[in-house]
Amino acid sequence: MESTTLVSLSQLSILPQKHNRNKAYRPSWPCKKLRNSSPTTRIRCQKMYVPGFGEASPEAKAANNLHSFFTYVAVRIVTAQLQSYNPEAYEEMMEFLGSHSLNDGDKFCADLMRESPRHKALALRILEVRSAYCKHDFEWDNMKRLALKMVDDHNTRLMRDYVRETTPQK
Repeated sequence: MESTTLVSLSQLSILPQKHNRNKAYRPSWPCKKLRNSSPTTRIRCQKMYVPGFGEASPEAKAANNLHSFFTYVAVRIVTAQLQSYNPEAYEEMMEFLGSHSLNDGDKFCADLMRESPRHKALALRILEVRSAYCKHDFEWDNMKRLALKMVDDHNTRLMRDYVRETTPQK
């Protein structure tokens, strides 16, 4: 999401600036001046820089975590289905779950595929359910709304607690 801010030239610096009309205005942060003849200048700013995510953006890391979560959900759905209509396959799946970690969903499915032909069918079912859940059943808008509300609620609670702790009692 890109944001646009209107800033008067006099607001950009505390110190008075000498403007050289021959040079283009260059703000000191990652923003671009948009051509505008009005006394206010439009500046298009980029998103926040997040250090420490060298190999991937925070969004890519979140997507990776969601990918693993979708595998977890698919395994839960498939095991619930197996429990009700194929108890033998359910037992095999539970045994496999006991000896293999679900932390890496792709590795889990790859190992399950290579276990036996029966396990391969279970792995393919998990992949199918994972894809269908992600595409059709996961409520993306609801997740965004809940995440924003959670951040706001937790920030408010933490600030309130801090004020209570640091305010002298009468």
